[in-house]
Amino acid sequence: VWPGPLPSASPVFISPSPQAENLLYRLQENFQALTEKLTLRNILFGTREMGERINDLEKRVADLMTEAGVENSNEELRV
Repeated sequence: VWPGPLPSASPVFISPSPQAENLLYRLQENFQALTEKLTLRNILFGTREMGERINDLEKRVADLMTEAGVENSNEELRV
């Protein structure tokens, strides 16, 4: 908590030291790399999950076709 009223003067901008600039730059690089990894992981997980759902759907369609007496190969289902 600030001990008193906030100063009414214009804000003063202080140049960061080279060490602080370097630290901020490295943090930004690490954050960007982490963001890219998480995005890629989400894309890969989504693709794998979608593939599993498609495989499940193909199996269910094939089962229904068998029950209905329709004979098609898996190759024909993928068209």
